[in-house]
Amino acid sequence: MTNVLSLAVAGGRKTQGIIDHCANLPKERNAIIVTFTQSNQAELNERLSQYVGDRPDILALGWYTFLIRDFARPFIPYKFPGRRVKGFNFEGRPYRMAKGGRRFLDSNDCLYACELSRLANELVADSYGTLSHRLECIYDEILIDEVQDLSGHDWSLLDFLFNTSIDVKMVGDIRQSVLSTNPRSLKNKQYKYTEAIHWFRERENKGIIQIEENNFTWRCNKDIAEFSDTIFDSSWQFPKTKSKNYDETEHDGVYIVREKNANAYVKCFQPQCLRNSVSSGKKFEFDFMNFKVAKGRTFNRVLIAPTESIKKFIRDGIYLEPKPAASFYVAVTRAKQSVAIIVPNKGDFRLPEWEP
Repeated sequence: MTNVLSLAVAGGRKTQGIIDHCANLPKERNAIIVTFTQSNQAELNERLSQYVGDRPDILALGWYTFLIRDFARPFIPYKFPGRRVKGFNFEGRPYRMAKGGRRFLDSNDCLYACELSRLANELVADSYGTLSHRLECIYDEILIDEVQDLSGHDWSLLDFLFNTSIDVKMVGDIRQSVLSTNPRSLKNKQYKYTEAIHWFRERENKGIIQIEENNFTWRCNKDIAEFSDTIFDSSWQFPKTKSKNYDETEHDGVYIVREKNANAYVKCFQPQCLRNSVSSGKKFEFDFMNFKVAKGRTFNRVLIAPTESIKKFIRDGIYLEPKPAASFYVAVTRAKQSVAIIVPNKGDFRLPEWEP
């Protein structure tokens, strides 16, 4: 077995790397690609069709679908004889003190999404090796895209997969840890979001996984790449990003834009406007996209309506907390050529100012 984590910066062609790997797999190798978001599943399937062609032995599934199809549906009778999975309850939650089948299945025998990873772990134990043997018979490789989106009991499932004969290959960017399969879970809470890097480092130190780092970005130009590296302090030990984007335009780099000039900036450069949430950028009637929604997207230019903590960072150098830092990193690294941040009309900031 080979367990490998590839950590790549934003714009590092992580997803395409998985597709290229699948395109070169021998015909006798069966593989599955697993990811969390529906948008990433759609992108993976589109690229598989384009670059890999007709390979029914290579599938792209959502994380929940993978757990339902290969853990819950075939093995829930081991734990609850006579029960069958009849659906999926994404929004619901069991009663706090629910036990037995009620912890995992609602009254219609639909699986609770929030308890699915916990159930999968219990089924591993209750199947006495049958579940792992079945997986080993089906898959030669399991590839996980955007692995930083996993959380809670998911980490225990990865430990289980690492101990099978299946090759597990993972790609992700810890600095983009803005989503979570189960944000309310208390299991492994010390590894939530950006803290997941410590979980991986621990297993690297034990020889369980290999970590490969790719610090080249084909998206962000040099100025944006260098600015993105300043968002997390040096204690995180992230490698410096190197840009492969050598394009030059009339307006490249990272700037501040005063509130009074924001409309003129949008008119001049037509950037994609980004905000953390609906509470940001209320002064402006721009066509905003939230940071999390923008994850995975690429734009020539972005204009950011900052939170107060982002303003403190670019004004005073006060670092953001890890999760807000990840959101800001996602916003900044959507851009190829320029990033502009809206600031008050008065005050000094540590970035050059754009003026009409």
